[in-house]
Amino acid sequence: MYQVIAVTGYKPHELGIFNEKHDHLPFLKYAIKRKLQQLMESYDIQWIITSGQPGVELWAAEAALELKRDFPQLQLATFAPFYNQEERWSDPIKELYLQIWSKSDYTDYITKREYSDPSQLKLKNQFIIDKSNAFLVLFDEYTEGSPTYYLSYARKKAEAVDYPIIYLTPDEIEEVIRDLQQEDSWN
Repeated sequence: MYQVIAVTGYKPHELGIFNEKHDHLPFLKYAIKRKLQQLMESYDIQWIITSGQPGVELWAAEAALELKRDFPQLQLATFAPFYNQEERWSDPIKELYLQIWSKSDYTDYITKREYSDPSQLKLKNQFIIDKSNAFLVLFDEYTEGSPTYYLSYARKKAEAVDYPIIYLTPDEIEEVIRDLQQEDSWN
């Protein structure tokens, strides 16, 4: 079974989301939560791990905290790539990150220093893939972006061992939007 699932995806700006009031953000967050819930119902997932990066990772961490109500065995781990990664983020993203950090069941820094060079981000990707036995990624093969770096490590691992790469696709998100817009309760 897949007890530890790593989650990543695009950063907010890669999705055209520049603030928490974006019209599609509630739908996107709901789609992430629904996908995680489906995985929880299908597999014996004990841990969801992210690096706490803005966008899909923080939204997935939010969803994990909500899902703990229905799945008490679920735990959340946040592995920051370096000290003070949130230092240059906008206040709303920084606040969300600090909230996720404080509510995570486990937190640690992959490199035990502040940012010094891009190799820390590569190490973060490899570390999180190494620590997980499944991978959920919001990714569209036609849209390059930050998930590409994680995917290179995930694909290498999948070639060597049983390491499922599970996609949350734009089509699935569009389906969620259509479904929710048709429900009276979403208004």
